[in-house]
Parts: sequence; structure tokens; C-alpha cells
Amino acid sequence: MLVTLKEILAIAEEKKMAVGAFNAANLESLEGNIRAAEETGMPIVLQFAQCHEELVPLKVIGPVMVAEAKRAKVPVCVHLDHGEDLAFLEEALKIGFTGIMYDGSTRPYEENLEETRKAVALAASFGASVEAELGSMGRRESGLGDGSGEEDETKIYTDPELAARFVRESGIAALACSFGTTHGIYLKKPKLDFSVVSRVREKTGGIPVVMHGGSGVSAEDFRRAIRAGVRKINYFTYMDKAAGAAAEKALEEMRAAGAPVFFTVMASAAREAMKQDVMKTIRVFSMDGETE
Repeated sequence: MLVTLKEILAIAEEKKMAVGAFNAANLESLEGNIRAAEETGMPIVLQFAQCHEELVPLKVIGPVMVAEAKRAKVPVCVHLDHGEDLAFLEEALKIGFTGIMYDGSTRPYEENLEETRKAVALAASFGASVEAELGSMGRRESGLGDGSGEEDETKIYTDPELAARFVRESGIAALACSFGTTHGIYLKKPKLDFSVVSRVREKTGGIPVVMHGGSGVSAEDFRRAIRAGVRKINYFTYMDKAAGAAAEKALEEMRAAGAPVFFTVMASAAREAMKQDVMKTIRVFSMDGETE
């Protein structure tokens, strides 16, 4: 069931949970994500990041994402992650994406606001909604993160007062906040400031907060972030890592057996590993076992 970003965030708000946002960088990850959502019975956001264009073009994988979302037994928002130019955002919307993220976080505030307004107007013309970012997670989004957790002087934590103005003047549906996470693999435990999330929620009148750099964060910290007001969590690096480990194991087993090495065997193992990792993550994000 294809739904908009605003609709899926409303579900998360009502249930006081976070919807998992999982990247589809290839067909195996797309299928693993959908199967995990259906088996857990939970809504998800199926994402494509602009930086993954070199892995598979949006024009190729995008229509498949939309078609699979429409066929899914659970609500699925098809979302463009970290779109950095309006032309690319428009391409996703024309394909049928129901949510887009405009990432102007590296630009000066006024320029970020101006371009975000344009993205909101563009998305509205397609019946879609927008996520934007204020502050900076530091390292840019990529599918091959390998150094997060080191001190990163480029991080800029989100200012709750400025966030209130940004949300009010831009018309966005969700705000990605910087409160201590970083894209990629953590080499040491991240120091998260959950008060940034709760204060952003307070100052903005309850805007759904998005957590980027979710891979590698502990289950308890995820729950603390959700209790503070996070309603969407981006997660990719560790599901990708699980897939790599499964493919490697399949390769070793074929070689040990003296059998031919088949890519399809490795791909199937990777898909199943991603499904299992995403299912486990969805259960955490849904606050499974939490009581009021």
C-alpha cells in the first residue's frame, strides 16, 4: 500500500514509535525490506539516496520501488533520501515517489530555507511531502561508511530555536536533526544529546524528527530517541554489512564444497540476511515490549 511521508509519519506519531527508513540500493535490498515489513506487519519507508545513483540509476530502480510499494500488504512510503538538487527531486516525484528529502544542510541558513521552500512547493504539486535537514551530521551519506565515530569537527547540532523558525517558514513535514549521530559505521559509542530532539519537538509544536546515521546505535538509545520524539529512523549501513557477511559465508561454503561459485546463491543469502536484520530493527523501532 503506497502512502505519503506525511501519512506514514502520522501512523508513527499515533503509535509513539519510529518508522524505519531503509535504503534500496539494489533489487536484493528492496525485496528484503518489503519482506521484512510484511512479515512484521509494520509500515516502512523505502528509500533511495542520491549517492546510490552510481550503484543503480533512479530511473531504473525507482519505478520498481513504487510498484512493490503498491503491492505491499503494509503501508510503504517511497522516499528520496538526501536529494541535493531540485531537478533530481523532480525526477523522483515524476516516477511516483511520495516523499522527498531536500538536503541543504551544508548551505547557509537562508539559502537552505529558500531551496527547501521550493522543494515543498514542488512536492505539493505531486501530492507528496518533504523532509529537510537543519544542522549537520558531519560526514555525508554514503553506502560504504567506514569511519564514523571519530571526532568530526564538521558536525553542527540542530538549534531548536532556529528549527522553530525553519519549520514554520518552510512548510516541511519532517525535520532531520543533528544530535550526535553520524553516517556510516561507528568506531566507538556515539554520544547522543536527546534533549535536542525533545526541545525541537517542543519549539516546533511537535514536528516529526528524523534520525539519520541510525546504524550501530544501541536498542536502548533508539528507544530513548523515540521517546524524545524521533518518528523516522534512517538505517542502511548495518543491513548492508549483514548482507556482505552473508554473501562472504555463501562464497566460502561453495569453495569449501568444491562447487562452482554462483552469484545468485550469494545474492539470495545477502537478501535473506538483510531481511532478518531489518526485521530485528523494525521490532526495536516499533517499541516492541515497551509500556506506557
